[in-house]
Amino acid sequence: MGAGSGTGARRLHPPERVAEYTEAGWWDGETTDSLLRARVREHPDRLALVDPLNKTDLVDSPPLRLSWAGVDAEADRLAAVLLRHGLGQGDVLGVQLPNTAEQVCVYLACWRIGVIVSPLPVQYREHETVQLGQLASFDAFLTASRIGTRRVAAEVLSLRDRIPSLRLLFAYGEGVPEGAVSLAAEAALPYDPAEVSSYIEKHSADPNDCITICWTSGTEATPKGVPRCHNDWLAIARTCAEAPRMTADDVLLNPFPMVNMAGFAGLFLPWLRVGCVLVQHHPFDLPVFLRQIAEERATYTVAPPALLTMLLAREDLLAVTDLSSLTRIGSGSAPLSVAMVTGWQERHGIGVINFFGSNEGTGMLTDPYDVPDPADRARFFPRYGDSSGVRWSTLAATWTSLRIVDPSTGADIEEPGVAGELRIKSPQVFAGYLKGEELPSPFDELGYLKTGDLFEIAGEQGQFLRYVDRAKDLIIRGGMNIAPAELEHLLSGHPAVAEVAVVGYPDAVLGERVCAVVVPRPGTEVSLGEVVAHLQSLHIASYKLPERLEVRGELPRNPVGKVLKRELRGELS
Repeated sequence: MGAGSGTGARRLHPPERVAEYTEAGWWDGETTDSLLRARVREHPDRLALVDPLNKTDLVDSPPLRLSWAGVDAEADRLAAVLLRHGLGQGDVLGVQLPNTAEQVCVYLACWRIGVIVSPLPVQYREHETVQLGQLASFDAFLTASRIGTRRVAAEVLSLRDRIPSLRLLFAYGEGVPEGAVSLAAEAALPYDPAEVSSYIEKHSADPNDCITICWTSGTEATPKGVPRCHNDWLAIARTCAEAPRMTADDVLLNPFPMVNMAGFAGLFLPWLRVGCVLVQHHPFDLPVFLRQIAEERATYTVAPPALLTMLLAREDLLAVTDLSSLTRIGSGSAPLSVAMVTGWQERHGIGVINFFGSNEGTGMLTDPYDVPDPADRARFFPRYGDSSGVRWSTLAATWTSLRIVDPSTGADIEEPGVAGELRIKSPQVFAGYLKGEELPSPFDELGYLKTGDLFEIAGEQGQFLRYVDRAKDLIIRGGMNIAPAELEHLLSGHPAVAEVAVVGYPDAVLGERVCAVVVPRPGTEVSLGEVVAHLQSLHIASYKLPERLEVRGELPRNPVGKVLKRELRGELS
């Protein structure tokens, strides 16, 4: 095949939206490759990218420490390999790699020549690979010969006849199976950078070109493809770099798999925008994570709320860990507890930033600069575009329009304390699902993204929004709505509860009843009576009290850490 046999760029947003957002300055005309080239021009020899400490346990290659020039060279050489094997603008490459330097360089190489990346979590196996490969029509797949103990390249090779579009398999590492392209062998071949430059000149990138197809989190039965272009990804990156006031002097420690919103927007793309150091971490290992903070002098990281709560309770561990470089932490994907956010700030002087978003459209963040009170930061998000007179300093406040809508009537809710669906319009919102013509529209009649999340107006001036729950997770008991997130937040304060998920289970009379699924702290036990007594001591309405308790060793989660309530409900039916 000739170099770059792709069918051409896939533009995502309609021209009128591109013109509107570009004229407003919300989309700045940059691409991921133009940002990479800018970083290389600024400081080519400065450290840019650091591999996990335990990389050799993951894959068959040594840990790397690359400068910006080194990242650029690796990406360019890999782009030449892809072109040599006939991949080009508009082709889709499935990628299944742990968080490593190679993973970063693969993404940057693809975007340099217009190849669309569809990243898969390393936990995905044959079922998910075939399902997503068919949905996105993978032209090629790139992985490692070995990830941990799994021979992933051989697994994918055996699936080729089940993914009709798949014509190529690339693999890093040793023992690459016959029929796959060894990237180690390819790297030893001569390569001419002029060939890549020539291709780029003939296939210029547009900021509206699709660069990724990520996948909804798996809390639903069938994942949906979420295409993203340079424009909306880099708008998100501007906001996520701004929240911690990120600069080129920062050292970012990334423990989130770079497969969806948290991994891409939280650290990877902000790193590309500001030109600091990105330290990769995978899989999550607490001793390694804390060691990386100390040894790499990490200044900023992101972590799920459960981890931050657990760490705060381990004063013995924190006492022997050097956290002196760490100044702020981002968190989200679940409601933050007031005790956790307050504890990190008061005991360690570290501000926790509260993020809310989704693959379809990141929306809001609460940072220590606009909201210095940690209790407010844990509970609330800014009500962008409100009429309270409160001004927010972030770009997101300028370009985000919000609605709170009654799910039954579709009417806008303006009064505090009334839950409704959050709807968002923003340059950070995606253009629509892959094969969206076959799916219900995710947008309302005014063009706002229907998030499926319930919020209510809060704060003395109505300047905040408070998360209530996912609309589909609401439990309706005898006609009364119960928000599991509220109960989960309250139960997380029980001394014997390490983790908790609240779900409904069927009842012939009331429709649903409430079940608390609890993971106890080590060395403790918990009973339904204790759970109910704890909630009664907090004076909640009696109809919200759990009538069933399930004790588990762990909660079922998808590859990016979200609790699979669908599975829990299925088990309780």
